[in-house]
Amino acid sequence: MEDIEEIYKKYANLIKTHIYSITHDLSLAEDIMQETFVIAINQINNFRGDCEIYVWLYSIAKKVLYKNLKKNKFKNTISINDLEISNDIDIEFEYIKNDSTLKLYNAIQDLDNITRKVMLLRLTENFTFREIGILMNKSENWARVTFFRGKQKINKEELV
Repeated sequence: MEDIEEIYKKYANLIKTHIYSITHDLSLAEDIMQETFVIAINQINNFRGDCEIYVWLYSIAKKVLYKNLKKNKFKNTISINDLEISNDIDIEFEYIKNDSTLKLYNAIQDLDNITRKVMLLRLTENFTFREIGILMNKSENWARVTFFRGKQKINKEELV
């Protein structure tokens, strides 16, 4: 197994990005990521190896996030300090380039919670269906079917 420093370098940013995609709070995402690795370091001997290490880390991060949300009754706010505007970026070009991605993510947000999680894990985190199944305590086939049905719902709504 890799040492914890290598694991941290490899997965810390992915976990932070995933939590940020849920909370839209960079500070909270960093805190959750750090707490996830503290727990992982303390519990590394309990890692059985029946899944990839990052699936185990994501499950820890999910539990830490839920615990934090219950404790703090999360409010979806954004600090003005978290906003960055770059003069180097052609805003119109970026808008056109990201328009279809934005439409897709808006459509995903309209899905039920379970389907949304499966879609985001697959599309943003590049999880395999097997890994999604393990993470959600379901089968690989369940993850495939849920993803497929989510795509169908999005396509159906686009046609209407």
